[in-house]
Order: sequence, then structure tokens, then C-alpha cells
Amino acid sequence: MFKTRLISGIVLVAIALLVIITGGNLLLGVMAAVSLIGMFELYRVFGVHKSVAGVVGYLAALLYYASFLVDFLPDSMVLYLGFLIVLLAVYVFSYPKYKADQIMAVFFGFFYVATMLSFIYQTRMLSAGEYIVWLIFLCSWGSDTCAYCVGMLFGKHKMSPLLSPKKSVEGAVGGVVGAALLTALYCYIFKAQMDIQVSEVWLLAGVSAVGALISMVGDLAASAIKRNYDIKDYGKLIPGHGGILDRFDSVIITAPIIFFLASNVLK
Repeated sequence: MFKTRLISGIVLVAIALLVIITGGNLLLGVMAAVSLIGMFELYRVFGVHKSVAGVVGYLAALLYYASFLVDFLPDSMVLYLGFLIVLLAVYVFSYPKYKADQIMAVFFGFFYVATMLSFIYQTRMLSAGEYIVWLIFLCSWGSDTCAYCVGMLFGKHKMSPLLSPKKSVEGAVGGVVGAALLTALYCYIFKAQMDIQVSEVWLLAGVSAVGALISMVGDLAASAIKRNYDIKDYGKLIPGHGGILDRFDSVIITAPIIFFLASNVLK
């Protein structure tokens, strides 16, 4: 199991490196595909993955990503309002086919997965975005690795015993500090390319610390949904890791945080 997880993890990182370094339309297309798969996994939990309501969600995601290629929306809120109206129309005109929580899950899936994951692309498109975008992964996957190591060595106090009994307060602290230090080292190495000063290196380290703290919320929230619906993994796409949502649960919530905080720090 460990060998499978390690190999698939290495392959995943290699693909991420290729796609994110290339950026542009390749990254946009990959994020659209990843979002659709993630939405499918979440919709499957609620039993709407092959329904008309689910299809409306997928189409909304495609339109959302297409808007980055062709600027046809005066405001992104237009898409959200239109999507909600169409979704409610499906709900009322096919009543009682869907339960209210299923309709809410379709809307939530579009925002939670497609919209929030798009900030990986949006961060990459910032000035110096080819460097800043990696903060998303340093404060999610990097934090997760540091938290695991510190938790294994020093973990005594359970952070959320009912939801995730293996996670500890000590591990959480180690994850936040580890993400900040990894980011500080990374930004210091590339400070010339990023055109930043040492003071901004530490500000970005602070951004990653905040992102790491929030990433734990994303991780636990995804786990809570699985516990509520009694499933082990969202999917089996990534051997040893599960589905898209199992691997990107912390990245989903971290991406917009890094986008907004980092873009303000580097104004």
C-alpha cells in the first residue's frame, strides 16, 4: 500500500510540475477536467452524479472555465445567478424527483470544487504567478507532510478525536510552522526571480502559515462529509490516495486564500 501510494504520489507531483510550469490553456484545461471529476465524485455521494441536476452543474462549470478564455460574462455573479435559477427550475418542474439537500449539493459542488480549484489557474496568472502558485501546495501538501511527521513523533493531544483520531494538536502546530518555514526557504531561494525583498519573504511565509491552518479545515470538512455518508474514499482514480477530492481536499480551500493574500502582499 505504501509503495503504491508513493509511486502514484510521485507521478501526481510530476504531472503537477509539468502542467503548472507550462501554465496557460493547458493548466486551464486540466483544472477544468479535475474540477469536473471532483464534482462527479461529490455528486455521487448525494446521488445526483448522473441526473439532470448534476448535468446542469457540470455545464455551469464548463461555462465558468470557458469565461477565462472568452470574456463573455459582464460579472461572474451572472453565471451564479443563472445557474441557481436553472437549478431551481429543474427542482420545481421535476418535483418530487429531487430532495432539497440534493439541489443544494449541486450548487455547493460547483462553488466548492470548480470555483475554488480555479484559483490555482488564477494564481498562476498573477505577476510572478509561476512562483507564487507553489505556495498553494507548500501550505497544503507541505503542511500535511510536516503535520504527519511531527504528529508521529510528538503527537499526544487529539485535535478532533471523533472526526480524525490520528490528527493531533502537536501535528497541526508542526504543519503550520513547517509550511511557513518551507515557504520562507522557497521564497528566499527565488526572491530575485519573484522580485521581492526579505521582508516580503517573511510576509509570504505568514501567508502560508494562514493557508496551512485553513487547509486543515478543508481536510477535516472533506472527512466530515465522508463520515456523514459512511464512505471511505471519494473515488479510486489515484491509486493509494483515493479520488480527486481525497487528494485535493486541502488544496481546494487553500487556493483562493493564497490568491487573495499573496496578491495583496505583493501589490
